[in-house]
Amino acid sequence: MGSYCGGWWWRTGLWAAVVLAAAAVVAGGNVTYDGRSLIIDGERKVLFSGSIHYPRSTPKMWESLIGKAKEGGIDVIETYVFWNLHEPKPGQEVQAQGLYACLRIGPFIESEWTYGGLPFWLHDVPDIVYRTDNEPFKKYMQNFVTKIVDMMKAESLYASQGGPIILSQVENEYGNVEAAFQEEGKAYVEWAAKMAVDLQTGVPWVMCKQPDAPDPVINSCNGMRCGETFAGPNSPSKPALWTENWTSFLQRYGEETYLRSAQDIAFHTLLFIIAKNGSFVNYYMYHGGTNFGRSGAAYMVTQYYDQAPLDEYGLIREPKWSHLKEMHAAVKSCSSTLLNGVQTNISLGQLQQAYVYEDSTAEGNNCAAFLVNNATTDATVEFRNAKFELQPRSISVLPDCEKVAFDTAKVNAAISNRIATTSKTLNGAEHQWEEYREAIPTFSDTTMQFNQIEEQTNITKDSTDYLWYTLSFQPNATSCTEPKLQVKFLSHLVYAFVNGEYAGSARGNSTGQRNAVLVEAPISLSESKNDVSILSVMVGLWDSGPFMEKRYAGLTEVEIQCKENTYNVTSYEWGYQVGFLGESLGIYTQENTDKVKWNPLSDSSSANNDPSPRWFRTTFDAPKGDEPVALNLTSMGKGQVWVNGESIGRYWMTIKTKQGNPSQTMYHIPREFLNTTDNLLVILEESNGDPLQITVSTISTTQLLNPKSRYSTIR
Repeated sequence: MGSYCGGWWWRTGLWAAVVLAAAAVVAGGNVTYDGRSLIIDGERKVLFSGSIHYPRSTPKMWESLIGKAKEGGIDVIETYVFWNLHEPKPGQEVQAQGLYACLRIGPFIESEWTYGGLPFWLHDVPDIVYRTDNEPFKKYMQNFVTKIVDMMKAESLYASQGGPIILSQVENEYGNVEAAFQEEGKAYVEWAAKMAVDLQTGVPWVMCKQPDAPDPVINSCNGMRCGETFAGPNSPSKPALWTENWTSFLQRYGEETYLRSAQDIAFHTLLFIIAKNGSFVNYYMYHGGTNFGRSGAAYMVTQYYDQAPLDEYGLIREPKWSHLKEMHAAVKSCSSTLLNGVQTNISLGQLQQAYVYEDSTAEGNNCAAFLVNNATTDATVEFRNAKFELQPRSISVLPDCEKVAFDTAKVNAAISNRIATTSKTLNGAEHQWEEYREAIPTFSDTTMQFNQIEEQTNITKDSTDYLWYTLSFQPNATSCTEPKLQVKFLSHLVYAFVNGEYAGSARGNSTGQRNAVLVEAPISLSESKNDVSILSVMVGLWDSGPFMEKRYAGLTEVEIQCKENTYNVTSYEWGYQVGFLGESLGIYTQENTDKVKWNPLSDSSSANNDPSPRWFRTTFDAPKGDEPVALNLTSMGKGQVWVNGESIGRYWMTIKTKQGNPSQTMYHIPREFLNTTDNLLVILEESNGDPLQITVSTISTTQLLNPKSRYSTIR
């Protein structure tokens, strides 16, 4: 259960990063830069990049994903390196596609990835403070970055060696937290930059959201509107790079999906290129994929940036994919003039402007123009004795200064409609469901005991989402009438049981910054010993902010309130059980599933409003064909799912959006995880979900006719 991604990335191991980078190989060369662009073998380049993270897809998906990216006009594949996947304990094909690679080593990555990609064992290193001028942290960070760079060099993957990697990144959005560390933060930035440059990769290094990135490291922009918000490179000798152009936005359980239009992305991409002299734009994400296992950060849904040009399943999302492809082609058709020509800005109206590029040294066409309408209404402008109708908040590309080759507001592509087709319903008629009920542990059951309430991750070491806190309580001689249990906590969810009976639950919040309080209706206490058992649940760890090593999870204070007296039992002797027995036995795998006694599940037992933790299992055959497969888990409550021992992530149906819907109902099962028949499905359900209504679906898309053009508010 300590495995984040169910095991497949262990099989590819530390080489997963190498494989994805190598998947994008082109013949490399000398990579330098000036104030205008990256320069590869003496040639300035306008480069469009796409983020595809290797642990958020599976190895058999990579070739298709990268092929679709190339077809969409992508030049570079970007990925983080995920430290906590590759070093869980201390010390431990695309060459034909013709693409470059950008390797964001970090090793802190944030990325809505649990603990920001840092391995949790760092938490227990004496005197450590993350991401500052702290010797223990710098030691382990340097060891890992050096290890990754040496691996890349050993495989000749840097462009200077003929490989694909043209850029590397150290740290990630450190500017967001630098002030918290004061002078030590500034010293850390200087150290991190020097450490990276001294590794002599032969390619430039970048630091995103880092205005004070030391020379020769390039500072870059992250966001949705870098053409408006980026202050620019911190040196005239550095190019303007956009390392994260957000194609959608992160989504937590309880939130609606953020929709960003194709027109909006195109408008701001071109604005960055012309207003900031931008020459490198990375779409974050180009394919988001899936937060398998327990890899997602706090409250994160498993569908990651599903609204990207390639959706969670790797299917093309229209019109976003085609609209960007059309824009890429228009820019590439005049890239030489754009990069080498002289720029002139011409006012065409109060909110209209022309950016004109002319290269007197070029043969043939030597003029390109971009006509910008910043107004929210149509505008008619005159440019070079010709009239042009500009749509609201749009940019038109004229590669020859005469004809419009691309208009950000005019979408020519069809609109894709994603369809889930039910392949089978896993009801009791054809699928035999069985259940295994977890015992509610008592104080006497636990072997780990302390004289106070302990912080959750100090006990679990992030090996599980779950920690049981147990207490044996007996009232004093005075009576205890109308008893209530009050629990204060900094975890994401708690379930309370008294003498084996459910007493109530309460939800925290995604940040964990404030105590949540559970006060329930009267509980029943006996005059003798009472067993209080409280299950504390984390839905991923935090992924950002300063002083992460000091963050707290779990219970903070517990009281038993009687009419006559209040017992603060926080400093009583507490027992602890890490996770569930089913987790420790690995009953979600084929080889271990029979290590517990499973009982037949009836219709009544699945809907008896019993919130105690239970496991469910059944088998199913894979849908025919090669379309992506997903589970519809609308009928469930909250928990985790495994298919043939591979974790497809956490689900949480009981937390709703403001519109009253679950944030996510469909859960991706990669075809790579499936056998033709008899696939083992195991579910850990925390509350009272009904597995008999789960369906297996195939995912496809259809194309809908598109109006002549679509408009959207540019944000």
